Amino acid sequence: MTLWNGSYPFYPGANACFPFDTTRAVIVTIFLSMLVTSIIILPGIRGRGRLFWFLRLVLGLFMGAVILTVQFTGDWETGWVQANTSYKSFSHVQVSADIGLHIGLAGVNVTLRGNPVNQINETINYNEHFPWSFGADYDRSYSEGLEKGLPSPILYVAEKFSTQSPCAVHRQYRIAGHYASATLWLAFCTWLISILLFSMSILLYGGHMLLLTAALIFFSLLFFSTTRNTPKCPIQFGLVSLRTGYGESFWLTLAAGLLCLLLGLAIAVLNAVQPERLKLIFSLDKSSEEEVWDKSCLPAEPSCSAQDGLMVPLGELCHVTGTKL
Repeated sequence: MTLWNGSYPFYPGANACFPFDTTRAVIVTIFLSMLVTSIIILPGIRGRGRLFWFLRLVLGLFMGAVILTVQFTGDWETGWVQANTSYKSFSHVQVSADIGLHIGLAGVNVTLRGNPVNQINETINYNEHFPWSFGADYDRSYSEGLEKGLPSPILYVAEKFSTQSPCAVHRQYRIAGHYASATLWLAFCTWLISILLFSMSILLYGGHMLLLTAALIFFSLLFFSTTRNTPKCPIQFGLVSLRTGYGESFWLTLAAGLLCLLLGLAIAVLNAVQPERLKLIFSLDKSSEEEVWDKSCLPAEPSCSAQDGLMVPLGELCHVTGTKL
């Protein structure tokens, strides 16, 4: 195939890659707005409990943002390789590019980035998504990529996860992603319940909900980890191969689970050993306010001067006489 007007014929130009995931940006914006709003009202909180209230808020928002954000990310399992590979089908022209594989709960993203980006009179910068969530047709997305004439490295990697591939990993990843996503949604619900219980000062049950949240998060990680037990299909580009490992979302989810576990255990242990200190941590000003309220409600004790002033000699008492009607 020869060049026509500086580019290969019958193929569209490179797709414009949006710099970040819009869903993740919306979620982060919502939680940052909640954090800023809480910081604004922070000066209205009196006493020493202001710092502890702020720390609880930051930890709560962090865990909620993590649990919700990792649902929509595509970096639970990632891998990169730099290789010299053919760019288009039926062409012997090779390009130097970085090829990335990003596996999420709902699908796979394949990235192709030229090194440098501008080669053979084209901008090589692709990021294609192939969904496998329930309701999505992975094979159809792969067929559409063939019809659009996507670069050969993207189609080669995407074909490894199709239902017709001899690698037979599509069903495993699809089911694992579905169960991991479902347990994470349950974890998000139990996290909301724990926040509600803490706001109602039901500390022990709030700690139990944090432990349940941690258990659900660990189950989601376990579901996704089952995909690592399946035989891996080699993704070879010449002499180099593309290998994957756990990505940022996996480790971030693990950190959130460990944080929920530690906080839940700390609350349970403190409630059993030193319940008063637990109440002090969650409500530092409450005891002092109750003491002030109790003192204000107590009847004032009469002083000696007041008693002396009320004492009247018996001889000076007025003699009251009654008249008959």
